Amino acid sequence: MNKSSVIIIGASHAAAEACLALRLQGWTGRIIVVGEESYLPYHRPPLSKDYFQGKLAADKLPIKSSAQYESADIEFKLGQRVTKIDRNTSSIKLESGETLAYTKLILATGTRARPLPTGDCELPNLYSLRTLDDVKSIRSNLDTGKKLLIIGAGYIGLELAASAVKKGIQVTVLESMDRVLARVTCAVVSEFYRDMHKNEGVDLRFNVVIDRFEKKSTGETSVILGDGLRLYFDCVVAGIGVVPNSELAIDADIDCDNGITVDQYTQTSDKDIYAIGDCSNHPNLFYKRQVRLESVPNAIGQAKSSAASICGTAIAYQQLPWFWSDQYNVKLQTAGLFNDYDKAVVRGNIEERKFSVFYLKNGELIAIDSINSPAEFMLAKRFIPKRIKLSEKDITNMTLSSKALFSLS
Repeated sequence: MNKSSVIIIGASHAAAEACLALRLQGWTGRIIVVGEESYLPYHRPPLSKDYFQGKLAADKLPIKSSAQYESADIEFKLGQRVTKIDRNTSSIKLESGETLAYTKLILATGTRARPLPTGDCELPNLYSLRTLDDVKSIRSNLDTGKKLLIIGAGYIGLELAASAVKKGIQVTVLESMDRVLARVTCAVVSEFYRDMHKNEGVDLRFNVVIDRFEKKSTGETSVILGDGLRLYFDCVVAGIGVVPNSELAIDADIDCDNGITVDQYTQTSDKDIYAIGDCSNHPNLFYKRQVRLESVPNAIGQAKSSAASICGTAIAYQQLPWFWSDQYNVKLQTAGLFNDYDKAVVRGNIEERKFSVFYLKNGELIAIDSINSPAEFMLAKRFIPKRIKLSEKDITNMTLSSKALFSLS
């Protein structure tokens, strides 16, 4: 392996884990990470929270230090875009014209913000929130008392809303659906977050259709809604979801479907190319279907699996999906995927902001949303893969401890 090279496209969280995991697994050849941004891989979850609020400095964002990469002899080519994968010659081409040969290739290209359907996206104060530079630009346009419009009431939109309100910014959130977090949780959790944000002063509007944007000479942006209503803002952030960056794979005739299709070892339809993190669509052994996940735990787990596979000790990736979101003094922790549930059972006290929603299918626990209830989250994360069955009567019985509840299965 001394003369071999692993190239990782995308300086993401998955890339940071994969390059060091390769060394730990015994890869002795070159490891090259190519990234479009000019930064070493950094933590993205704090961007909408502590970093936006000024509680976390930019120098605290890197996942690993430059010294750690140097010690592992990891090469970085930052601020450079890959324009082509040539499978015939096992090489990639950079925008600069440089060509790099690979023995194995890992695609950790992540996702990009989904564009607004209006097409009016050339406004100087209209942003997405995906990168460190995005947040730097947003912060520079927002001071106390300024007006922020957030389009989309998903995790990113609500986390940013909570952070902005804490800084004294006036926040309005427009959502095309009839509730917040509609794609990722049930109505009970949606109503909880709706009420919490309204109590904090966020102006939430649902079933909204945006007609167009207009720029005023004063610097403000106005948004005109489908019903003719015009609203004015100093800054607009669009958070209506993401699109997997799979174009390089598609152009190279690698199988793709809502991301880059991989097997349980993160291998694509090309035996020498792997895909990990947000861009990969992989088989989930518990839910028995392909899924594409946008989460740090998924990126870490797939990175380790790809490194093991490349180094000859293939380990199937079979981690239960899990996520988290911090808003105000509330931590939401989710284990499993709630899709296809037939019953949602609430355990705990919603008023006290400490409860869990157990998602059941044919009596079997398939997912959980835990609000300020870490014990139930940790237990569910461990027991969901065991296909346990729980009754509504037992779940709602608060005389049972969380541990006792799960021991009944």
